[in-house]
Amino acid sequence: MTTETQSPAPKRSVSEMLIGRPLETRTLAHQVVSKKVGLAVFASDAISSTAYATEEILVILALTGTMAYFGLAVPIAIAIAILLVIVTISYRQTIFAYPNGGGAYIVARENLGQTAALVAGSALLTDYVLTVAVSISSGVAQIVSAFPDLAPFRVALAVGIIAFVTLVNLRGVRESGVIFAVPTYFFLVMMGITLIVGFYRWATGTLGIVTGVEMVEGTIAPLTLFLILRAFSSGSTALTGIEAISNGITAFKEPKSRNAAMTLTAMSSILIVLFLGITFLSRHIEAIPSHHETIISQLARTVFGEGSPLYLLVIAGTALVLLMAANTSYADFPRLAALQAADGFLPRQLTYRGGRLVFSWGIMALALAATVLVVVLRASTTALIPLYAIGVFLSFTLSQTGMVIHARKIGRLQPGEKIKGVDTDLEYDPNWRLHMIISGIGATLTFIVMVIFAITKFTSGAWFVIVLIPLLVLLFSRIHTHYQDVAQALSLENAVQPRMPSEEVVTVLLVDGVHMGTLEMVDFAKALGNPWRAVHVGVNPEKSETTKRKWEKYIGEGELLILPSPYRHLLAPIREYVVSLLQANPRRIVHIVMGHLAMDSVFTQVLHQNSSLILNLGLTGLERVVVTIVPVQIYHDDAGEAVNQNMLTGDSLKKARQEREQRSHSEHHKSIRQAADEQSEES
Repeated sequence: MTTETQSPAPKRSVSEMLIGRPLETRTLAHQVVSKKVGLAVFASDAISSTAYATEEILVILALTGTMAYFGLAVPIAIAIAILLVIVTISYRQTIFAYPNGGGAYIVARENLGQTAALVAGSALLTDYVLTVAVSISSGVAQIVSAFPDLAPFRVALAVGIIAFVTLVNLRGVRESGVIFAVPTYFFLVMMGITLIVGFYRWATGTLGIVTGVEMVEGTIAPLTLFLILRAFSSGSTALTGIEAISNGITAFKEPKSRNAAMTLTAMSSILIVLFLGITFLSRHIEAIPSHHETIISQLARTVFGEGSPLYLLVIAGTALVLLMAANTSYADFPRLAALQAADGFLPRQLTYRGGRLVFSWGIMALALAATVLVVVLRASTTALIPLYAIGVFLSFTLSQTGMVIHARKIGRLQPGEKIKGVDTDLEYDPNWRLHMIISGIGATLTFIVMVIFAITKFTSGAWFVIVLIPLLVLLFSRIHTHYQDVAQALSLENAVQPRMPSEEVVTVLLVDGVHMGTLEMVDFAKALGNPWRAVHVGVNPEKSETTKRKWEKYIGEGELLILPSPYRHLLAPIREYVVSLLQANPRRIVHIVMGHLAMDSVFTQVLHQNSSLILNLGLTGLERVVVTIVPVQIYHDDAGEAVNQNMLTGDSLKKARQEREQRSHSEHHKSIRQAADEQSEES
């Protein structure tokens, strides 16, 4: 009778438990989403903006000091809805014209030039960071409205939610889309019920008015055309997120452009219905902007009754969709950053896909930037909004201006003519004039909104974005110049002088102490066949003497040079010594060999100096210097005891040295015998 023993399942790393097992590159084509999931991934930002767009209109109208002008919120909302239709049509054109995604950045690069593309890219990247900060801060505000006792923890809540959303997005596009589809559709269902019940009660005359809310206080201003334009521009935050789908076309299933365009149309239709419905009902319940309760909370409380389960479900749905609206940025920021990095305007690391086939570096960069904003501005939606919309409408303006030029290029073609472009093919379209007019109107209106925002919100924080975007453009240009310089330096075609061959290589061992790692370094240096020597920095005289004594006892060969360091510097004496070797012979290569204790966990690695990393960084700036790190692997068993075969003891060193000498003698005798045999054969 035999018994089968089942081998234990392999241990999963912490990374695999959090974000899942790595995916093969060949599965990248399958990491796409359907229209339903795409609506949740890319539209949550735009749809969630209905939770605060109406409130932003009322905040501006409240500056008049009276509720008499709150009725203007409805016509202002209608005007914003018209602008939304125009922008949607323009972005549908972008989706079909540029099916590989990229949105405003690609459109501007193709039609307006590099500088405009960098401005659009800077504006969009800034917008995505602010989207995360605004959405999550607004979602936390909804939670605090229902549970005021949580107010002191709003920053901690916001940071924790950013960490959660980041973790989910690191799991991959498909998984994050499915997870975040639930809160998005839950919000749509709850808001649909709220509007249906609200309009029914309004039609039957049973809709009450808001009570127990204090209006925000501010500087009193007269009702002027400029104030109305301010309210219009503030309410235009409802348009934020419209561009997301055009940036992420490649995330959709085939046919990508068609599915993306249908999702954009569905998103805009839902957005208009929700925005106009919320604004209309808010006017009839006499909702007022308040620091303590949001407009959505006032609406749900009036429609369903305070403490009603439906009220709590509406608040929960609104909070969830606002929190998950950040997912739109997590879908688009890494893609846009990867595009700009591929063009050489951002670090190349942003083009790398992680184990789950997502741009992990871009996701982490977005999370870090949003966390800093939330902490600095204390998760205040009101403080973040002035920073928010300028970048959004700047990218709108550049994108639609680029589409005007794109349509004009098409208009110059002959019927049936087709030209290969950098990012897309140009083909004659008989409706090019209509497309150009639509994009032109959209560009003009979004430019006006952007200017109004810049003027009215300048002192409230908009100045920061106005200054930040040019600085980012300058930074991106410097990065691009650096990459061009590196490419020029590495190019073989552009070499202007013949290369001087090296005549000798000198190997220098950096010795901190004498142990098994030192022995491995010596063996490595001898195997290279070049002249070698060892140096030790005399930071501690007693340790220097100990090292010298051990070197003579256990190594017994080569030269050990003690470099004096009266000021306890480690890098400076080594660098000075290496420079002297280089100056002594301009055709010499200095090969630096240093050891490194490599532990089997991050925690134990931190417990060591890891000076090899610092030394490597300090020496790589020298020409004709090669640095090699010889790692000494240290493992531990379950009891925590070192089980590395290279135990750092004197006995081990003696044994290893004896074995080396024996091998050396045997190899020497073997070579003598071979020579004798060869000689006898010749005779």
